[in-house]
Amino acid sequence: MISTVRQSAITPTINGSDAVFRSRKNPSRSLFLPPLPALNGAKLPSLSLSKPLLLSKVESFAPLGPQREESRRPLITCKAYEADRSRSLDGKDVKSEAAKRLKIGIYFATWWALNVVFNIYNKKVLNAFPYPWLTSTLSLACGSLMMLSSWATGIAERPKTDIDFWKTLLPVAVAHTIGHVAATVSMSKVAVSFTHIIKSGEPAFSVLVSRFLLGETFPSTVYLSLIPIIGGCALAAVTELNFNMVGFMGAMISNLAFVFRNIFSKKGMKGKSVSGMNYYACLSMLSLVILTPFAIMVEGPKMWAVGWKTALSQIGPNFVWWVAAQSVFYHLYNQVSYMSLDEISPLTFSIGNTMKRISVIVSSIIIFHTPVQPVNALGAAIAILGTFLYSQAKL
Repeated sequence: MISTVRQSAITPTINGSDAVFRSRKNPSRSLFLPPLPALNGAKLPSLSLSKPLLLSKVESFAPLGPQREESRRPLITCKAYEADRSRSLDGKDVKSEAAKRLKIGIYFATWWALNVVFNIYNKKVLNAFPYPWLTSTLSLACGSLMMLSSWATGIAERPKTDIDFWKTLLPVAVAHTIGHVAATVSMSKVAVSFTHIIKSGEPAFSVLVSRFLLGETFPSTVYLSLIPIIGGCALAAVTELNFNMVGFMGAMISNLAFVFRNIFSKKGMKGKSVSGMNYYACLSMLSLVILTPFAIMVEGPKMWAVGWKTALSQIGPNFVWWVAAQSVFYHLYNQVSYMSLDEISPLTFSIGNTMKRISVIVSSIIIFHTPVQPVNALGAAIAILGTFLYSQAKL
């Protein structure tokens, strides 16, 4: 428990050992008492308080009663710090803080690694099986099955939900479904790196939607940070060697959909006590219900059967592993990202998301040998730098 000692009008100067209880018989006596005599001529430090003094730790409590002069010492030894200063941590606090940072670091590393692996297998599947609607459906179905199994076996705690929870989740799921399918369509038409360069422009959509639809205002630094984002994305788009309008529009629609997903999520989930892992599990299940009939209407079982047979003949049994891997890793990387939100601030999450895009872009260029012109790389770097500046300006 942290106590606050406020400056008294009668005692403008307080010694560190002043605040002691001299007697147990008079508990109502004022906490501010005359200073104890100095020990062996040593002058006790004096603090002139213009701010609250927070007592952080009590070291010892000596028994009351007559004591020899040479053994006299303060009854209580306190450690304190001013209210606007960082608290000095003891050994346990340091270990706790270090453990927390290590946990966050593990979350980030796992999030980035899973996302890179998902994008690689997802692109491999789409190259051999160009049916993004079914691929998106399988990703959601796999994640839903994994979480239902976890709840049934007791590995994960089942969330306590009601009809109001699912009502507030519905618009979030609609936006999530659109964003997920649009991103998959984009990656089926263009390089993974190009999709993620365009998706780094999501902050621009967030500001524009919040400003013109929600009436929110932002500091001028936020608007200025959009210049490199928009300029970098535009430069990367016009210099892309394998530019495809469907792929470009898919990434843009995905940006817009995920902005609305975040807005609906913030508005609808206030006061809901559901963990990040279970929240994303429920979101996946509802999105699966929404997406399945549309996937059947757009592509259909006949097209899937022909495409599946062709992919198996060209790739072999490894194709089945690719489909399973991209589905599992899609759920895992999203689940870890939602779990990390329970441990970090939205700003830290935004910075982590920017770094994630860099890892995906670089790894996909290396693995798929994507040809990149210097001016194209410059556009990507400018866009990502703008995203980082945006996250700092929002602080």
